Amino acid sequence: MKRFQGSAVLYLAAGITSVGLACPQARGQDPFRPPSALQSPAADAGATEPSPGVAKAAKKTKEPDRVFKTNEEWQKQLTHEEYLVTRMKATEPAFSGKYASGHFKGTFLCVCCGARLFDTKHKFESGTGWPSFWSPVSQQALETALDYSEPQETRVEVNCRRCGAHLGHVFQDGPPPTGLRYCINSLALRLDSEKAKPAPGSGKAASRSRTARSNRKGQTRSTDAKTSAASHPEQDSGPRS
Repeated sequence: MKRFQGSAVLYLAAGITSVGLACPQARGQDPFRPPSALQSPAADAGATEPSPGVAKAAKKTKEPDRVFKTNEEWQKQLTHEEYLVTRMKATEPAFSGKYASGHFKGTFLCVCCGARLFDTKHKFESGTGWPSFWSPVSQQALETALDYSEPQETRVEVNCRRCGAHLGHVFQDGPPPTGLRYCINSLALRLDSEKAKPAPGSGKAASRSRTARSNRKGQTRSTDAKTSAASHPEQDSGPRS
């Protein structure tokens, strides 16, 4: 009986070893890749490193999961109006935003952190006075929450997933194929084709302003010194005749 159990253990161990050799586990393999995309060990052995251009593009598209800043840091980075909308959840007046109407090319980014939010191809004319989209670039780009600020209507607030910026609201009165209308503040967006605005109080304009103020202060000191010299002339310390 003991000899039989020992033989069974050996056979079982041999079977497990053969299965392990036949199905090696690729460490670091993306579990979400389809089976057809998996390569055999032989293919991996002959695979070459990605070209510098591909590696650079992959590195460029990689973004941190979250961006956290204090209100003081956001105030320094944003204009006053952008800060009120994105961080204080204000709403810009209808038809006041530069993206409220018209057609654009590119991708709309979050004005706070630069995350990709909406493709211009998904923008449509809703006539509401705010930029409207029937879909974001991906569902992972946004976060939603119930908004009870209006007593007569419970709305669904839309935020940037990366930095938590308030963008606007989403409604179920949009066009096909989603039937959704993402009603977004222009102040919460910027086009990727546009250059990012320098933070308030920084850049060449601020430097020129500081230089001009310094020059004015220097001129004031020089004028005060001349006035003081004219009102208090030096007296001869020698004997008077």
